[in-house]
Amino acid sequence: MPAKDTYHNTVKAALVKDGWTVTHDPFRIRLARGKNLFVDLGAERLLAAERGLEKIVVEIKSFTRASDMKDLEEALGQFVLYAQLLKRHAPDPTLHLAVSEDVRKTVFEEEAGQVLIEDGIIRIVTFDPPVKEVIVRWIS
Repeated sequence: MPAKDTYHNTVKAALVKDGWTVTHDPFRIRLARGKNLFVDLGAERLLAAERGLEKIVVEIKSFTRASDMKDLEEALGQFVLYAQLLKRHAPDPTLHLAVSEDVRKTVFEEEAGQVLIEDGIIRIVTFDPPVKEVIVRWIS
């Protein structure tokens, strides 16, 4: 089992407050030959009666290194790998990268982060760490 991110419990609590039911902790992607990858959380919530359930998978990142760009490179690599594998093995949920509002401001409002969002490569969910434990925004 992979180690949990610093903000794992914060994001989990924030999703629940936002109306989500956490269904997987972690969400397992089963690969051929017995290999597995683990995304931090799987969740779902009921949409309008006719639309059914909305399902998401969330990878949580703290961005604690001295270099935000190094953290971004690693997070992006993981995000792209998980997104491609989810398309094949679990196509229902959409993948989101959970980062704090501070990280959104320092990384995803800069050119490198903006390109990833504007070009539809990455989806972000931001949270207010640990005091309030709330989702601040969804960026697709």
